[in-house]
Amino acid sequence: MPREEGRKLIAQNKRARHDYHIEDTYEAGLVLTGTEVKSLRAGRANLTDGFAHIRDGEVWLEGVHIPEYTMGTWTNHAARRPRKLLLHRREIGKLSGATTESGRTIVPLSLYFKDGKVKVEIAVARGKRSYDKRQAIAKRDAEREMQRARAARLKRR
Repeated sequence: MPREEGRKLIAQNKRARHDYHIEDTYEAGLVLTGTEVKSLRAGRANLTDGFAHIRDGEVWLEGVHIPEYTMGTWTNHAARRPRKLLLHRREIGKLSGATTESGRTIVPLSLYFKDGKVKVEIAVARGKRSYDKRQAIAKRDAEREMQRARAARLKRR
């Protein structure tokens, strides 16, 4: 059987980019059970409530919902259990240094398969204020309007 290659997206946390200023991103592996991987292969996961924290020199991912595998038996996993992230020691050091500053947290951005292995993209993020969110929405709407005007102008020619 040929080995999987490339990157296949499982889940994305669009809410994180809306709620946080993303400062630095990292790619990490996940310690998973067999039924979790099978559930992810079916494309089922939810990152919206997820966050990571550092405990005893290890990074743990909490709040990520990977539903139980439907064909699983008594070996099935808990849907919201804490999962260990696999990172290099210096990356863990950078993350712990970044999160000691107030207002910063570690959030998952996306979950994907990379060459057959499950990876998660995590980011050090600072929370946005409500006026920042409104400005981002207004900017996006203005860019969309400009794009529509350009397209309409090109159509008329």
